[in-house]
Amino acid sequence: MQKNLHLMNLQLDNVISDITGATGQLILRAMIAGERNPQVLAQYRDPRCKNSKEVIAKSLEGTYKTTYIFQLRQALELYDFYTQQLKACDEEIEKVYRQLPWQVDAHRDTTPQLKGRDDRRHKHHPDFDLQLYLYRLTGVDLTVVDGLGAVVLQGVLAETGVDMSKWPTEKHFSSWLCASPNNKISGDKVLSRRTRKTKNRAYHYLRLGARSLHHSDSALGAYFRRLRARIGAPKATTAAAHKLARIMYRMIKEQKEYVDLGADYYEHKYKEREIAKLVRKAAKFGLKVVPSEQA
Repeated sequence: MQKNLHLMNLQLDNVISDITGATGQLILRAMIAGERNPQVLAQYRDPRCKNSKEVIAKSLEGTYKTTYIFQLRQALELYDFYTQQLKACDEEIEKVYRQLPWQVDAHRDTTPQLKGRDDRRHKHHPDFDLQLYLYRLTGVDLTVVDGLGAVVLQGVLAETGVDMSKWPTEKHFSSWLCASPNNKISGDKVLSRRTRKTKNRAYHYLRLGARSLHHSDSALGAYFRRLRARIGAPKATTAAAHKLARIMYRMIKEQKEYVDLGADYYEHKYKEREIAKLVRKAAKFGLKVVPSEQA
């Protein structure tokens, strides 16, 4: 669809972040219906759109050739077809979830007040309550962990299952994921700590979740940001994915809830660790660390 718009010299994607969103779809369907006036097309702007109607109207001044309109109609019909197919897949997935055994007591309240974020308003999220099905499947609400959204968890659990007894410890689990360091040692010297290359889809889903920690106001978010500033984004993503894997393993196996202590708590503990290091280094040289009056 976007390619056809460019052929018509319509730069709609410059003023709308997603042409498959509410504003874009209304404008495209109005074009297919025969509307050509940019001012009229701009009236379909959704109130949540950042750009004004005047700005959108300027981006809709182009060449409305019959050939391009036909191609646009074909692309839009194909988009609608795939959307229906995705809905059919979601319905089939929900049927499978209903048949899976529950880890929680079936006689208890089947609709608990889950604390994790509900992403059903997200365009790529399934229409059904995936968060609730994952809770019934695992026995704990894993979505309370920042970075472990419902879609990410579904991708991980589809590969690992919910039976964590297959891995004796969290170290075995993270090693199976290829998320732990692969230390290469020769002569008591560590030559490399690079993780092994893998096509494990569960690990790649965890990396997707780790990348979302950048703006998270949590202990995990503070951990990721500090690592990224020190060692770079790729290595920080690997380390955060490793941490998410260990948290997920413990929650499912021990059936314990996750408690986020917050970014401030992490920064406070980091400060304490750094001060302790300075004290130890100073003691080796016969010195003493004294806090300043301003501190």
